[in-house]
Amino acid sequence: MTQTAKEGPAPFRIVFALFPGVTHLDFTGPHQILCRLPGAQVTVASEAGGEIEADGLVFAKLSRLADIEACDLICVPGGLGTTEAMTDQAYLGQVRRLAAGARYVTSVCTGSLVLGAAGLLKGKRAACHWAWRDQLALFGATPDPARVVRDGHVFTGGGVTAGIDFALTIVAEIAGDATAQAIQLAVEYAPDPPFHAGRPETAPDAVRERVTALYSRGMDERWAAARKAGEALLQEA
Repeated sequence: MTQTAKEGPAPFRIVFALFPGVTHLDFTGPHQILCRLPGAQVTVASEAGGEIEADGLVFAKLSRLADIEACDLICVPGGLGTTEAMTDQAYLGQVRRLAAGARYVTSVCTGSLVLGAAGLLKGKRAACHWAWRDQLALFGATPDPARVVRDGHVFTGGGVTAGIDFALTIVAEIAGDATAQAIQLAVEYAPDPPFHAGRPETAPDAVRERVTALYSRGMDERWAAARKAGEALLQEA
């Protein structure tokens, strides 16, 4: 599934590399911003192509990653399916291949764990969803609590909604602050949440404990997958 902006001389090729069990806002948020980048050609793809279900929504007509020759920016979102994606060698191979020729290697939420499993974060600072951020260290990365983190050509966003901040940061990098601000105004991105519970540092203790308990159900499995992926990188080295 490819969408091309009408403005701009040469296409700036953006690929969202999805996997089963992805969180849709991880990619639809930044997709909404990046498809407005002048000259952008945005492709949503997966290893198998076709359809992917994300939190009850079905995204169809996805391209196959193997059919994409190259891109200027690759973005890997996160989601519950990250656990399987970290050890899916076919998927990781396609991410690694496209990242090798990209100007920007990026992720949102736990997508940074996938970048790590692909060997793309060694020695880099990176953001991730707060609940799984510490797992970045298994890939030789330095966990960073910032909402958007840049380390060289690698840009990583924190959990879910941070993808919008990340995308605006990338637009500013590529096309300048004025373009990024114009897009921000066009989509009326002016966060004013009804509660200050969006970070573990500001959420009430009872709320934080409730969400932590919810995530703990798959935490052992996620840690096991991350360790397995990290060990695989060491063997390759």
